[in-house]
Amino acid sequence: MNRLLRVGQVESAPVRGYTVTPALREWYSSGDIEELEYVAMTHAARDSLRMLAADPAAPRRRVVLAAEVTGEHVTVNADFDEPALVWVDGPVRLRYIVSGHVDDTSATDEIAAAVAALEAADAGDDDARFVVDGAEGHELQWYATQELGDLVGHGE
Repeated sequence: MNRLLRVGQVESAPVRGYTVTPALREWYSSGDIEELEYVAMTHAARDSLRMLAADPAAPRRRVVLAAEVTGEHVTVNADFDEPALVWVDGPVRLRYIVSGHVDDTSATDEIAAAVAALEAADAGDDDARFVVDGAEGHELQWYATQELGDLVGHGE
């Protein structure tokens, strides 16, 4: 999120994202659009754990940014394991961000444990999966775009 606020875009394209795709609709056929969007955000939050694992210096809080981008910039890459996965082939600029969803600071210990357990969970360790799944017990907090700077100390 620091980069987004500093340079005005998430990262160089392509950007991995999650949304309601035909595969997600098929996978979760009984849900309305709000339920499907929540499921897509849950997948994004799980991917956020992987991003934290790749950056040991990052604060142990999942971050999901909700953005509105046009369909021509989105390539659906969904499959059975990732039914909400898409790639955005252009930079996701700050002006496209509509909200941020971030763990409360009270969740940092459990998020850190989930990050540490990811590799074992991926290898099939049931105890590690339980720890990773436990991170999903923490609801992400909703922040308006103008509040994102306050989260990283850039607020006025």
